[in-house]
Amino acid sequence: MRRLGITVSRLTAMRRAGLAAVAEGDGRLAAMTGFGANPGALDARVYVPDDLPAGAALVVVLHGCTQNAAVYDRGSGWSKLADRHGFALLYPEQRRANNHNLCFNWYAPADARRGDGEARSIARMIEHMVAEHKLDATRIFVTGLSAGGAMTAVMLAAYPDLFAGGAIIAGLPFASANTLPEALERMRGSGGPSRVELARRARAAAPQRGAVPTLSVWHGTRDAIVDSTNAGVIVDQWRDLHGLTDAKSLVDRVDGHRREVWHDRDGRAVIEKYDIEGMGHGTPIDTRGDEACGNAGPHMLEANICSTRRIAESWGLTGTVAARKERTPAPASSPEPRSRTPVMPVTPPRPSGVGAVIEDALRAAGLMR
Repeated sequence: MRRLGITVSRLTAMRRAGLAAVAEGDGRLAAMTGFGANPGALDARVYVPDDLPAGAALVVVLHGCTQNAAVYDRGSGWSKLADRHGFALLYPEQRRANNHNLCFNWYAPADARRGDGEARSIARMIEHMVAEHKLDATRIFVTGLSAGGAMTAVMLAAYPDLFAGGAIIAGLPFASANTLPEALERMRGSGGPSRVELARRARAAAPQRGAVPTLSVWHGTRDAIVDSTNAGVIVDQWRDLHGLTDAKSLVDRVDGHRREVWHDRDGRAVIEKYDIEGMGHGTPIDTRGDEACGNAGPHMLEANICSTRRIAESWGLTGTVAARKERTPAPASSPEPRSRTPVMPVTPPRPSGVGAVIEDALRAAGLMR
């Protein structure tokens, strides 16, 4: 009970720290409507640089809890990087009606599988963006923070045919939790399916896997909201998907932080993990260096490294000529398997006493509807 209380207290503090953030933004993003089926009832914001040529890349960005698209863009600096290097941005955005604290519902099965809920809404937004702006369907990437990072894992596992690569910041592995109590346990770094089971769940998430997207994982070593052990579990899940269970890694340091890299049999770097020394829960940015990016704020943390730039570089988006991935293009509207009939949850009786206090705190933290 004490450990649960600590977790709830930290989540509530996180919510209070971010309350003012959702009101901020610099007006760079535009609303996108008419993108088709929206079973997850999400909003969409986009950024398309002026004179963007046909065949440009697309980066999908998933904000964290207590944030919205505009706040995350301002903090991370993605749209300014897009201006400089010529790619489009899509920001799926959570509504309070879906989650009180604006978290993507990464642990809810109805929202975290192919063809259903929030995951399907995001896929439809992507398909619309590619068709509307004539983007390169072989260069679509996704990244996110915290709950957005966990939803990034969902999208990469459930729709590997859409993405060339992804980056998970302070997130959790795909299908590591299916209920609220499990989500809290995983955030504390406790329990969870075995490595073999996590790999099995990821392989079963899409009808035909094809090429496995590359992955960049970022986590602060002092994260008190999502335990940093989750970064290693994510890497293990994707090493298994890439067939690199026994592969050795290479370790170096980038801007003072530890980076570990795994290469496939062709020598291509397909997984990397950054351990951001001394950082808490948030996206690492560098607003003062030669490669400055973003603006510091709640969960947008000065760390002497610009994760936005480093991630974009790993995807080949910042060179003079962006590198094209050797992948089979996905059609503008990929056929989806027939949706499974969701199991209606049984609403438990409302607890009283200590249970009611905990439940109220979880709702306030965005972990209960």
